[in-house]
Parts: sequence; structure tokens; C-alpha cells
Amino acid sequence: MELDLGNVVDTVTVMLPIPAPRPYSYAVPQGMQLAPGDFVQVPLGPRLVAAVVWDESDDEQAVDPKKLRPVESKFDCPRLAPEMRKFVDWVAHYTVSPPGMVLRSVLRAPAALDPEPPLDGLRYRGGQPERITGARRRVLELVGEHFDGEDYLAWTRSGLAHAAGVSASVIDGLTKQELFEPVKIPASAVVAAPDLQPASHRLSDEQTVAAEALVAEAQTGEFSCTLLDGVTGSGKTEVYFEAVATALENNRQVLILLPEIALTTSFLDRFEQRFGAPLAQWHSGLAPKMRERVWRQVATGQVRAIAGARSALFLPFRELGLIVVDEEHDSAYKQEDRVFYNARDMAVVRSSLGRFPCILSSATPSIESRVNAEAGRYRHVKLTSRHGAASLPALSTIDMRAHPPARGKFLSPVLLDAMKQAVGRDEQALLFLNRRGYAPLTLCRVCGFRFECKNCSAWLVEHRFRQQLQCHHCGHSEPTPEACSNCGTLDHLVACGPGVERLAEEVDETFPDARIIVLSSDMTGGVSRLRLELEAIAKGEVDIIIGTQLVAKGHNFPLMTCVGVVDADLGLANGDPRAAERTFQLLSQVTGRAGRAGGDSVGLLQTYAPEHPVIAAIASGDREAFYEREIAMRRTANLPPFSRFVAMIISGTDKRETESHAQALKKTAPKAAEIFLLGPAEAPMALVRGRFRYRLLVHAPRSFDVQAYIKDWLQAAPRERGGIRVQIDVDPQSFL
Repeated sequence: MELDLGNVVDTVTVMLPIPAPRPYSYAVPQGMQLAPGDFVQVPLGPRLVAAVVWDESDDEQAVDPKKLRPVESKFDCPRLAPEMRKFVDWVAHYTVSPPGMVLRSVLRAPAALDPEPPLDGLRYRGGQPERITGARRRVLELVGEHFDGEDYLAWTRSGLAHAAGVSASVIDGLTKQELFEPVKIPASAVVAAPDLQPASHRLSDEQTVAAEALVAEAQTGEFSCTLLDGVTGSGKTEVYFEAVATALENNRQVLILLPEIALTTSFLDRFEQRFGAPLAQWHSGLAPKMRERVWRQVATGQVRAIAGARSALFLPFRELGLIVVDEEHDSAYKQEDRVFYNARDMAVVRSSLGRFPCILSSATPSIESRVNAEAGRYRHVKLTSRHGAASLPALSTIDMRAHPPARGKFLSPVLLDAMKQAVGRDEQALLFLNRRGYAPLTLCRVCGFRFECKNCSAWLVEHRFRQQLQCHHCGHSEPTPEACSNCGTLDHLVACGPGVERLAEEVDETFPDARIIVLSSDMTGGVSRLRLELEAIAKGEVDIIIGTQLVAKGHNFPLMTCVGVVDADLGLANGDPRAAERTFQLLSQVTGRAGRAGGDSVGLLQTYAPEHPVIAAIASGDREAFYEREIAMRRTANLPPFSRFVAMIISGTDKRETESHAQALKKTAPKAAEIFLLGPAEAPMALVRGRFRYRLLVHAPRSFDVQAYIKDWLQAAPRERGGIRVQIDVDPQSFL
């Protein structure tokens, strides 16, 4: 529609959370003042959406305001900071994604754009009730203790009743007698402000040197990136807490990224012990109302420190001054949906744009971070020994060819003996196997039929506890059958290979009196149950723990003295160029759970290839030899981080159309002598959620502008028709 020019005074560019390549232009109604960063509501088709006023670019042309639709309203919310708008544009450019899709990560809680409504409260007016009772006396004594010289403290009805130890009806009775007047109370903070008093515990000499280096960086108010590289149990968290305290003292907000924020109860407890207040949280498990409150209070600056999953990078911080990426090597930092990004790398960019420090912390740093540290791009701070009386476990391999398990079993006698010794001393043993469920494959012994997912090219995993066969890629599940669905034969289905549930069955037979627990992300009860189980382990209420990679996430189990890796070779049996690195990191983290409270401890790796360089490096404890070898191999083979990969994933519901589109896409690739193009090839996971998948891989030199190359390619590419989808993954972590 056309607008009355008398009601329009200007135009403005607005970024919307949609897959559009650039901002849209809108008219500004008379009387409305807008500036870049303002949150606004604008019409988009028949609906109204939340969006952000964006910075104008040089290539934008003036548009007649009467041809534009007007901005509907402006939210009463702090503006999105200039460095955050630059960050959105930077991520969009680097990942070859529409900037509106990146902005969608910022607008995760649109209801938070309006101020939090005040709470209904009560304030004591003075006086005495007609009849005094014990309950009423407690209420009046309590409110009388909170007088600031001019007025009494306001309370919520339920809060006052709880604090006085009375029922809400007592408060209602006093209110009816007009001893309390209704008032509005500003919304409370989601967490209390941190206490910046110095830590009560002493750091070791090595920790003190490391902490001083981090504090010095935090004091500068300039960008820097430090790799805090310390062995498991060396106290990295206490060290970077000193930098956190410095940033908070300088009136800056702090973001701590964690790979599994919903499971890190011990970390949150340590923060509260150090700073006297809980740490605000940001993750998918938060209730919607709490997400809105956290988002808003981050934007206003009321929340000073927050721990979050990768999406916390896109919170609208008012004065962010430090980012810590804990377990920086963890693959959970990679987002592989819509906008593909690595939160570790984007955290460094966010710090650079905001001109403040970033700390990457890990016991097994990524190859990328190690190379950056060795090249001088990152400062390298090392912690080489465990804190206090703790010592690293004695690591060794169990050659399964020389010490095989009993027939039909999966644990070597050597490992079982070590477990018996630990349990006999009232200590704990951990068995690690990165396979969920009971068995990874179920087949019929008569016809050889294998149970496969209907939607994915993956075997169905048996979950005997739930009596289900389940796909771990799409979530499809079906009851475990009694007969083969192919030949109909009864009682001839056999489970092939072990999962953690099958190990639990074997351990229960061997240790009938032991308290056994299975830790796996797909167990019933979700995050709440996992937290309770981790607390039980820490308290010594469990003898033997059997778990997947969930147990490698930095947990502190004081009584753990024996760790057994059931299948150390598992992660090495694929063509992933990062297979060796990931296996080294995972097994090092798992064995590092042992001996953290002092005393002798052991880590045993069951393997059929003890001579493999990765297994040998872990067993010898020579982590530097592994890094030197792996970095040299990457450099010789010209693999990342010494070159660049970009994956193009082509998917569709029809296999022939998907393959045809992938072939046509390759033909339109721009010619460049520096580029080596692989594919298209059917993906190792060729079918996921009913969609057939093909992959192209671009291999380019580090100096090559691969984003410009991909953008030129997509402009010349055939149109996506018939449900075909092309996804771009710059710096891929997964090759499935």
C-alpha cells in the first residue's frame, strides 16, 4: 500500500531473521526515532516480525518512502551493539549464509524485547492487627527488621509467607486489615551479582604463573587469544577464574562456553564457591520464561557472568569483556544445522571485533589451536602437572590378541583383575565404550537379515532395557521383534557386538555385589537424571560406572582409580582426517578421570593394535610426541589447518534427482588452478531422515578466498527444485 507522505519522514534498513541476502528497506513513521541496533517490529507479508535496524551499506540506493511499508513499532530494549552487528555480518560472510539466518540466533527470545513486567508485591504500612497470633507476630517481626529509615521493604505474597514460615492466608488476613498496601516490585535478577573477593584457596606455583599471565591479558582491555593447555586435573578452571574475576572487577561481562552446559553441575558449583553466587545459564534445556529473562538481563547488563552452549555467542551482551571456551577441542562446538559454524573459532572472532581477550582451555587442544599457538598467533600457557597430591594414572595397553576375553564376553581378564582390585579397596572403576544401547547390530542367524533403519542408511541399535530397536540418527524406533521380519523364524535373532548395556550385563555377572550404573545420553530421565547420577558417583555411592563419551566431559570423580577403555581402536577405523586427533583427545580425557584426588591409579586400553601411533602415544603419556607427529603429517599432506576444506552437501527425497543435481552442480564450478574438487560422491551416511545425500569437497590453499569462490559458484549453480537442498559447511568437522 502507499503511505501518506505527511506521516513518513525517513527510511531505514532493517535486517530480518529470514534467509534473505541483505536487509530490507522500511519507512519510518513520523515521530519515531530509529538508529542502527534498535529492535523493531515490521510487517513481512501478512505477519509482524521482530527485526533489527541495520547499518547502511555503500551499495544501497535511496528508495521513495511512499513505496515502502512502515515500521510498526520500536521495542523498549537496549540496542544491539555495533560489534555484535559486525559479528553477525562476519559469521554470515564466513559461513556463506544469509545474514538474516545468523540474526535468527540473536532473536532466540522475541518476548524478551519488551521489558519484564513488575511483580505484584506488598509493603508494610505500620500498625497492629486486631488480634495477634504467633504466625502474625512472626510476619510483623520480619518486616520490622527490613526498614531502611524511610520505608519498609516490599515483598511478594509468597516470598513473605515463605520467609516468615507461615501460610499465605496469614498474609491475606493482614492485608484485609490494611496493614499491607499493594505495590509493584521490579523483576528480580536471575542470579545474584558475583562476589569479587579474592579466592580463599591457594594456587600452586605453576598455577599462579599461569593465572598472572591470563590476568595481565584481561587487564589490557585489548584483544588477545590465549591457549590454556593443561593436563587433566591441573586446575585450569581455577586458573582462568582469576581472569574472570579481573574482567568482572573492570565492570565487564563474562561468557564461559561449555560443550555440555546442561550436565556441568560440578562446574557450576565451583563457580558459586569461588564467586559466592550462581552462574547464569543459557542452553536449550532452559524453560522459555527463564530464557526470556536471561536474554533480557544480558542485554541490560544485569547478568554479569553466564555459562552457555555454543548459541550463547549470539546473546546481546551490553559490555562483554572476556570469553572463555572450556574444552575448546570438543566437537559439540560445531553447529551443523542451517548456519554451519564452529563456536570456538567464532568466539575468537567475537573477541577480536569487541577488542577483549579470549581464553581457549583444554587438556587435549585441537590441532588448529596448537598450530596457532606455535605460530605465535595465540599465547600459549601450559600446566604440566596435576594440582595438589594428584598424579596422572599409570597408562598401559592390553593386547587383546594375547589376553582375549572369555567366549561371548568383551572384557579381558587383565582389565577384570584391575577392576576387582579397585572395588576391593572401596574405590571406583570406570568402563568406557562409545556405543549406546545393548548392541550396534541385530541379525537373523537363519537368513542373515540385518535390521536397518527405514529412514537412514544405518543399522538399528538394540536397547534391551527398553525392548526397542532404535536409529541414533533420526530417532526412529520399533519394538524388538521375537521373529525375523524377513524369514519369520522365531528365537534366532542375535545381538552383534557390545554396547554399554551389554557391558553392564557382563559386569553384573562378574561383580554381583557391586553397585553398577550406566551413563548414556539416551537413558530415560534426561538431564535431571544424569545430574543426580553424576552426584551419586562423586559421593561414592557407585562402585562401577559404565559410560559413553558422556563420562569424558570434565567430570571430577574423587574415588575413581581404575579406567578401562573397552575398544580403544573404535574411533580409528574410518577415513576421517581427524580420526587420530579425536581418538587421542577422547581416550586421553577418559583415562584422565582416574587419580584426580591422589593415590595410585591406572588406565587400561583394550586394543588389537597396541603399536598404532595414537594408542602408543596415549599409553606412553607422551602427548607432545603425538602433537608433533600429527601436525607434521597434516603439513605434509596439506590438510587443515594448513589448507581449507569446504563441504557441499546435496540432499533430496529422490535419489536419482539428488545425484543428478550434484553432477550438474559440479559442472558449474568456477575454474581455479588452486582448487582441488572431490566428488560428488554418495555420503558415507547416504540416507538420513528420508533424504538421500551426496557430497562435494572443495580443497583450497589457506590464502585462497574460498568464500568468494563458493558465492560465485552458487550464482551460476542450477536452481534447487523438487525438494533439493544444498548446504555449505566451511571447515567441516564431520565427513559423514
